[in-house]
Amino acid sequence: MITVEQILKVFHTKESDVYALDHVDLQVDDGEFFVLLGPSGSGKTTLLRCVGGLEEPDAGQIHLGNDLVYSGSSNIIVPPERRRVGMVFQSYAIWPHMTVADNVGLPLREGNMKVPKDQVEGKVQRALELVGLQDLGARPAPMLSGGQQQRVALARALAVEPRVLLMDEPLSNLDARLREEVRAEIKNLAKKMGLTVLYVTHDQEEAMDLADRIAVMHLGQILQLGSPEELYTNPADPRVAQFFGEMNWVNGEMADGGVVTTSFGAMQASIKGTITSGTKVRVGVRPEHVELMAERSTGAADGQVFDGEIISETFLGDKRTYTVKLGDTYLSAWSDPENRMSGQVSVGIETRRALCFADASAQGKPASEAAPAVEG
Repeated sequence: MITVEQILKVFHTKESDVYALDHVDLQVDDGEFFVLLGPSGSGKTTLLRCVGGLEEPDAGQIHLGNDLVYSGSSNIIVPPERRRVGMVFQSYAIWPHMTVADNVGLPLREGNMKVPKDQVEGKVQRALELVGLQDLGARPAPMLSGGQQQRVALARALAVEPRVLLMDEPLSNLDARLREEVRAEIKNLAKKMGLTVLYVTHDQEEAMDLADRIAVMHLGQILQLGSPEELYTNPADPRVAQFFGEMNWVNGEMADGGVVTTSFGAMQASIKGTITSGTKVRVGVRPEHVELMAERSTGAADGQVFDGEIISETFLGDKRTYTVKLGDTYLSAWSDPENRMSGQVSVGIETRRALCFADASAQGKPASEAAPAVEG
């Protein structure tokens, strides 16, 4: 288990204090695959490095299992090599003058995690078997492909039998096809071994595929934490909604009775939080929830049907994508590839699928958001 309590990390510059982590709380359960997701500068890499001991926070506490590995108030700082964590980074950090087996066995032969010499070979071989490289132990490292090098880095992290595996953008240097292949291997391996994994990425598809739970980060804070399905279907913040898949945004104003006034008419939506009448709002609707109909149907989409005009259409094999104009608003919509339409259409939007948020651009920001965060 990983327990992070009120972790603060501030980088001091000449211009301002930059909050990389703004009193973050987080708990990762034993055997859980937990993903930190966010854009560059959100603080996700800084948080992972604090857990691993590569970055020293300014305040807070971090527990790995029952061990307190960092406490600002008690001045406890356990060095990385004594935290029993495995680390895999974007850079493979493979020594070119060594064989595959020598690379994997390096932490077992040197440093605080080294084991008796007669155990090294067995542990190396088991780690190589886990990642499917059991026949390549004698191969020189420069003769490996990118995917094989990443597997070597993973095997090296597993060889020390860590209680926690930390992974920072480990697939970003691989091409798309290989990225999917290695991603599947990491997922299966974590489940097979019951590993506790803290994984950093900016790729929402990667996060949704791998994670049991995801924490979406922004400017050193966690915006929302939950399962992939929960974050996709029930985002609590427009920035979370925007980060998961494509989202149409409709500007409007909250009217009496929970109705949103827009450029193309009044619409019902699922209101997120408390929004009073007269408040500027943004309504988010995903393209797959915009239904295009050649003829008006009052029974479609909870009866919310608007007049629209198709502006453009693209065939993508498994679907057709459309740009449709409603008033002065443009929406993206997806449909079955065999359902081709053009010209004037009716546009249906389900109330429960339309998510209404207060327009953050009209509101003030927290004090800690006054300065930009740094580092992943």
